[in-house]
Amino acid sequence: MKIFVAGASGVIGRLLVPQLVQDGHEVIGMTRNVERTPQIQASGAKAIVVDAFDREGIMSALLDIKPDVVIHQLTSLSNWNLEENSKIRREGTRHLVDAAHAAGVKRMIAQSIAWAYEPGEGPAKEEVPLDMAAPLPRKSMIDGILALEGVVAEIPNHVILRYGMFYGPGTWYDMDGTVAQKVQSQQLPATDGVMSFLHVEDAARAASLALHWPIGPVNIVDDEPAAGTEWLPVYADALQSALPEYQEGKSDWERGASNAKARNEYGWEPLYPTWWSGFARALK
Repeated sequence: MKIFVAGASGVIGRLLVPQLVQDGHEVIGMTRNVERTPQIQASGAKAIVVDAFDREGIMSALLDIKPDVVIHQLTSLSNWNLEENSKIRREGTRHLVDAAHAAGVKRMIAQSIAWAYEPGEGPAKEEVPLDMAAPLPRKSMIDGILALEGVVAEIPNHVILRYGMFYGPGTWYDMDGTVAQKVQSQQLPATDGVMSFLHVEDAARAASLALHWPIGPVNIVDDEPAAGTEWLPVYADALQSALPEYQEGKSDWERGASNAKARNEYGWEPLYPTWWSGFARALK
C-alpha cells in the first residue's frame, strides 16, 4: 500500500515509519521541520515538508501522492503546548480529511486519547460516551477530541486509536521529560486518580496493525489501569527519585480504559503489558 504518515517525525511517527517500510509499504512521511527529513529518509520513506495548518499545502501533497491510506499522528506535545495541540486536532485534522476526500483516500487511521471518557466506575470501554459535559479547562481538550473523531469519521473506512498516556523515548515520561522533571523536583503528588499507560513502541505497532482492523474507535492501552498512588512511586523509583507525597482525591473521569476489544477481538498484544515493569525498562 501507499501510506501517507502525517506527523512522521514525532514520537510515534519515527517508530511507525520504519515498521511500515519493513512491512513492504511505500511510505511518504510528512513533517513540518525540514531538519527532520533525513530521519524519515533514513527509514526508507520519502519525506515532504508541510505544516498541518497549511491547508493548500496538504491538499496539494495528497492530490499529488494519492495514497491508499492516511495515518494521522499529528501532535504538538514536545513543549507541553496543549492549546496548539487542540488546534491541530481541530484544524489539522480538517485539512487532512478534506485533502483525503479530494485525493480518493480509501482509509484513515487517527490518533486519539483514552482519557476523554465521561465519569464512571471502572475502566472505560469504547461504547462509553466521551465527556461532552466536562467543565473547563478539561472541556477544551474534550472539544478538540470530539472535533478530531467527528471529522475522521467522515472517511467511512476509518480507525480511531484511543491511546493511553505515552511513556518511553521522547515522551513527557522519558528521563529528561516534563513529568520526570516534576517528579524529581517533588512537584507531582500521588493521587487516587486512575490512568492507563502505553509505551510508544506499542502505539506505533497498533497503528501499523490497524491497516487491517475493523472501522471505529479502539482503546490502545496496557493491561493495568492504575491509581497515582500505585504507579507514581514505581515511576519515581525507576527515576531514582524521592517518593512523591500523597494528595487525597481524584477527578470523576480518572478511571482508566479497557483494552479488552483490542486484545480479544483484534488480537493485539502489547510488548509492554504493564507500566509496572515497563517504567524500569524504558528508563534504563
